[in-house]
Formats: sequence, C-alpha cells, structure tokens
Amino acid sequence: MSAPSIATNAGPQPLRDSWTMLRRNLLQMVRYKSLTLMLIAQPLLFLLLFVYVFGGTMGAGLPGGDDRADYLAFILPAIVMITIASVSLSTTYSIALDMEKGIIDRFRAMAIAKSAVLTGRVLGAIIQTVVALVVVLGVALLLGYRSGGTALGWLGVALLVLSMTLALTWLTVGLGLAAPNAETASNTPMPLMFLPFLSSGFVPTDSMPAGLRWFAEYQPFTPMIDTLRAWMSGGSAGSDAAWAVGWCVLIGVLSNLWARRLFTRVQAS
Repeated sequence: MSAPSIATNAGPQPLRDSWTMLRRNLLQMVRYKSLTLMLIAQPLLFLLLFVYVFGGTMGAGLPGGDDRADYLAFILPAIVMITIASVSLSTTYSIALDMEKGIIDRFRAMAIAKSAVLTGRVLGAIIQTVVALVVVLGVALLLGYRSGGTALGWLGVALLVLSMTLALTWLTVGLGLAAPNAETASNTPMPLMFLPFLSSGFVPTDSMPAGLRWFAEYQPFTPMIDTLRAWMSGGSAGSDAAWAVGWCVLIGVLSNLWARRLFTRVQAS
C-alpha cells in the first residue's frame, strides 16, 4: 500500500498572498469602523456645506445656472475627487503605521510574495473608495442630483474613477513608505485634499485671478474633474479626457515604480 502524499508549500503564490493581504485590510476596515466612517463623512460634509450654504448664490452665478440643484451637479465631480483623495490619505497612514510597528518586517520574513503586501493594500483602498463613493452618490441623489449622462458616459466615469483611484493610491503608498513615522505620514498627503479647491471643482477657472487661474487650469485635477463633469451631464469632454487619462497614467506608473523601489529598499535594509 503506497504512503499517502503530503501536501507541500509550493512557495510564494502572488494571487493567494494578495488575497490574504486584501482580506487583512478588509478586516481592518470592519474593525476600525470609526476611521472608515470618518473617510466617508469628510466628503459628505463638504457636499452638504457647499450645497446648502453656498449653493443658492453660487448656482445662480454659474453660466446657464439657476439654483442650488445646478450647483450640486457642478460640484459633484469635485466631491468625487475629494472622496478618492480622502481614502488615499488613510492609505499613507496605514502603510506608515505598519512600518512603524514592524508589521512590514514580519511580512518580509514570511514565505509570501512580497508584492502581495502592496497589492493587497491597493486593492483594499479601491474597495474602500467604492463604498465611500456609493454613499456620497446616494446622498447626492437624495439632495436632488439628476444626471443627464448616458450609459456609455457613466462607464467612462467608472473607468476614470478607477484610474484616479489607482494613481492616487500608489502615490500615497509611496508617501507612506517614505515617511519616517505615522504622524508625518498623516500630513504629507494633505495637498491632495486641497488641490480640488484650487481647480475648476467649485467655481469656473475664468472667475479666478490670473495667476491662480493659470495654476488651476494646468494642475492635474482640473481635467479630471472637467471630464467627470462632462460625462456625468451627457456632454463631451474633448481634450480634457486625454489630459485626464494621461495624468492618471503618468502619476500611477511613476508612483508604482517609486513605491516598489522604496519597498525593495526597506526589504534590503
């Protein structure tokens, strides 16, 4: 009678290990509910503030605008951008905290695919962003938002949002790995939260002073927001779509290479 075979560990398996890291991040989301709620509450507060405090006046001042509902449709793409940035901020802090507590060192010593540590974190951020966006868009609908976009336009919105999420998440992963501690990491990505306010997100760039208008028109978030606004309303994004995708690819690729290089350097140290 032959001896029963014994299952052996075939070594690191990227897909399995990435799923394990993703599951860990999802469990953290469930365990630390207050952090998840804060990430959702921040863009919601901005949405409610701008719609109910400034919406009446700002809506009437928009080209072709009339009331609060028009301003809600105008700023919603900027709120989407802020939601993505808000979740990205937590990624920086979480990565830096794992490094500070030595958890990254523990993962490094385990027989797992090292790329899975970063991949699991990025996938977790994407899921967290989707949850936050569903809540934000649901509240916007309750406030009276109605889209004139087509099914194809909303497919473009979904793909662009995914691209923006990947780009900003890889950027904040790199910032987290580069930060000396978690406290510093909680502050370094803050410009990502302010850039939507210095773009076409809340007022047309034509209304800004010359110097600020130049910055707003040429910074990365403006074509992203303008593209989302066009597709969500059923319009054509024109060259803004190419600029938006180009910025996402540039930021995403460079940030991915930077983050992986930092992670490799951490492993070697």
